[in-house]
Amino acid sequence: MPSESTVRLDVVIPVYNEEAKIEACLAALVPFLDAHYPGAYRVVVADNGSTDRTAEVAEGLSARWPQVLCLRIPQKGRGRALRAAWLASGARVVAYMDVDLSTDLAALPPLVEPLLEGRAHVATGTRLHPGSSIERSLLREVLSRGYNLFIRLLFPRRRFSDAQCGFKALSRQAAQHLVPLVRDNAWFFDTELLLRAEQFGYRIHEVPVVWIEGRDSRVRIARTAWEDVKGLLRVRLTRAGGRARRRL
Repeated sequence: MPSESTVRLDVVIPVYNEEAKIEACLAALVPFLDAHYPGAYRVVVADNGSTDRTAEVAEGLSARWPQVLCLRIPQKGRGRALRAAWLASGARVVAYMDVDLSTDLAALPPLVEPLLEGRAHVATGTRLHPGSSIERSLLREVLSRGYNLFIRLLFPRRRFSDAQCGFKALSRQAAQHLVPLVRDNAWFFDTELLLRAEQFGYRIHEVPVVWIEGRDSRVRIARTAWEDVKGLLRVRLTRAGGRARRRL
């Protein structure tokens, strides 16, 4: 395993009761990272409050793949898991993706390289780019486009198209500054992170993706949508006028 001072990339996989999926995820992800980031990456399985054998399975897999680390967060929340893993990281770039690998891994190098090269501070996958290829239900397609339209109405100068794609990366400096400013610990974490990045003038890089919807997604659509709307209104009302000076 590379030492903390030499790690270029930490990829975080937030998990909650995913004992059946974690092995397949790592079996695909680790060889891919070996081919593109030899000796300079880690995979962090961030277990946020699982009640099944997810943590036990992940610990066993870390013995097979030394690049894999396990982090246990006692409370639920994807945002809470990302906060803990990213702020504890010493890597040059931190990223995350969903455990079901809905986003094709071919998009990972285009996501990460601009950050490693200093051409951007924040990178995010987008399912709404003309070059993206998407397979998902009509309901989720309508809700996603409606949600992003609502963001555009509240934040007309935004420079990103898809707030909630579970495929993002930040430079270490951007993560250390922005993550403590994000109040949400659940699904709205992604949107708030991008809005704060824009507020402080960080360069955001978007990557078109190939994305296939997970068939057993556990997201409660109605409840999550309501929490997202409340989060958007909170950020809109509390964000300081004008563009703040970024800390780089």
